[in-house]
Amino acid sequence: MKHREVGELMTREVVTVQGGSPFKDIVRALAEHKVSAVAVVDNAGHPLGVVSEGDLLPKSADQGDFFRSLPVTDALEHEKAEATRAEELMSAPAVCAGPDWTVAEAARLMEAQGVKRLLVVDAADELVGIVSRRDLLKIFLRDDNIIRQEIIGDVLDRTLRQDLDAITVQLADGRVELHGSVQFKSLVPVIERLCRTVDGVVQVTQHLGYAVDDLVPGP
Repeated sequence: MKHREVGELMTREVVTVQGGSPFKDIVRALAEHKVSAVAVVDNAGHPLGVVSEGDLLPKSADQGDFFRSLPVTDALEHEKAEATRAEELMSAPAVCAGPDWTVAEAARLMEAQGVKRLLVVDAADELVGIVSRRDLLKIFLRDDNIIRQEIIGDVLDRTLRQDLDAITVQLADGRVELHGSVQFKSLVPVIERLCRTVDGVVQVTQHLGYAVDDLVPGP
């Protein structure tokens, strides 16, 4: 079963700045390119970190007499407010993925690291793209007919060798319903689990019967 890869979903034109880029140049790059973050790279194009709008916001919060009078409660936020260059502002080290990673692998890393985007690097650790949470969610825009054919062809036929006349697959907005019957009861959770792994599936509901309960312990 083929899963969509990060290389298919990522943005290839990445807006980058150098570590020594000043604050205003970073803000200008965000505004001109209409992006919410820029990658910080060294002279060889290797990623060092990411500067996002969130990294720049403490500077705005530090402006004005009223806000300046408020007590500082976060040391990191104070450092960001005082920073003037990309290398001081960036979130580092860069959290990276490979272009051949699956959507599931990328999503798990984003969740584990608490980030909204991943820099994509090749085998030489050179920046080749950037993938965001929004990019990963594009798999849920896949056409229902394509998802259905993948379930029938890849899951039921090629992987599990099931009788395709005995199982009906219905889809609506990524929600899968399975009707019919299989030979063994143990196959039911396997089919359901594999259907859930198909890119674009939102939910799986099964109404499958079985001929033999092979989960019952023998005498």
